[in-house]
Amino acid sequence: MYHFIIFFFVLFAAPVEAAPDPAQLDLASVSVLIKDLDSHEVLYERNADRVQPVASLTKLMTGLVTLDGRLPMRERISVEVRDIPTMRNVVSRIPIGSNLPRQDMLHIALMSSENRAAATLAHAYPGGAKQFIENMNLTAQGLSMTNTQFHEPTGLSSKNRSTASDMMRLLEATSLYPTLSKFTTSSKRDVIFKRPRRAMAFFNTNSLVNKSAWTIQLSKTGFTDEAGRCLVLKAKINRRNIGIVLLDSFGKRTHLADAQRIKRWLETGHSGKVPKGAARYRDNKLNTLTTASR
Repeated sequence: MYHFIIFFFVLFAAPVEAAPDPAQLDLASVSVLIKDLDSHEVLYERNADRVQPVASLTKLMTGLVTLDGRLPMRERISVEVRDIPTMRNVVSRIPIGSNLPRQDMLHIALMSSENRAAATLAHAYPGGAKQFIENMNLTAQGLSMTNTQFHEPTGLSSKNRSTASDMMRLLEATSLYPTLSKFTTSSKRDVIFKRPRRAMAFFNTNSLVNKSAWTIQLSKTGFTDEAGRCLVLKAKINRRNIGIVLLDSFGKRTHLADAQRIKRWLETGHSGKVPKGAARYRDNKLNTLTTASR
């Protein structure tokens, strides 16, 4: 009877759902990696090992190093940027010298991509910003992010470089930290600075976290002129835990539109088409990469 039950279960168990046809997926991002995080199957990739600037995706590593430091999260730390050269002349709503609990500083660095908050986390680390950045790179090595290098904690430097493959490794590591998942997917955070005392509201840079059609478990956006629009995302799509890395797309919302196209592709088998301007940027980049590799 026992063997019959096992046979019945195997015979009638729901089959593992195959990935849709990659030919039906049209994306604007130059580098792409989509992975089923449960089965570890790569569902789609393009230029996944291309080394390039990753902008504020850097802040996921900033969050990881901060939490691994096991520092008191309620400790108030002062806003400081002096040891991060890329922060010179960077505009921010946060006054230099004001202070905020470390947990709130981490929250707004991740959720709102606040650069002074990210720099402050490095300055308030034992050994200062230099040790913090060293630990960013040591952590990257420990995660086998072999094509990744960090020079500062914000992502403003184009010397912060990685690949879609390495960013997927970072996504998988950070998704194990409930605090990082919570902070990167919240819609809004109200915080109170001291010296001077000031209340401020911060919002998520990824508008998809506000959409009821999405179940997002981890998120980080990034942008610089050199990096283009970037996105790292973990979400439940069509009953799967999906990891998405999108690097170097053109247009203010193109990375988010790409995420929507991926969701549609996984649910229906068809993504829809990329707008002409974004497609032209992608194709020019892809042609340049092809020529350079010859």
